[in-house]
Amino acid sequence: MSRIKDIVVDAVRPSSLAAFWAEVLDGYTVRAYDAAEVARLADLGLTPETDRAVAVDGPGPTLFFQLTKEAKVARNRIHLDITCTSRSAEVARLEILGATVRDVHVDYTVMRDPEGNEFCVTEATPYA
Repeated sequence: MSRIKDIVVDAVRPSSLAAFWAEVLDGYTVRAYDAAEVARLADLGLTPETDRAVAVDGPGPTLFFQLTKEAKVARNRIHLDITCTSRSAEVARLEILGATVRDVHVDYTVMRDPEGNEFCVTEATPYA
């Protein structure tokens, strides 16, 4: 039997997309860089801001944002659904963080993160 360990998202700017999702999700933070990791990146000519794979840790699966040279061109084949207590307030907060609304439905709002990846926002229900 298997279980999800990580969710990996291709990103043109992994560090900034990781920072966005760390702000979106309750209890998630960008994984801290210790001195050894900063030195390893420096040996590769990189910094935490230019790291090719940035982790966001929290109470669920780790999210990894990995570098891709290709911009997003079509609808995602898989996306995240997030839930909250007030969809309208959460949509407004996410817009301030850099997300945009794609379309609004009765039970959910489809949004795009700063790199155009779709995700849905729903209100928590008693059975969710």
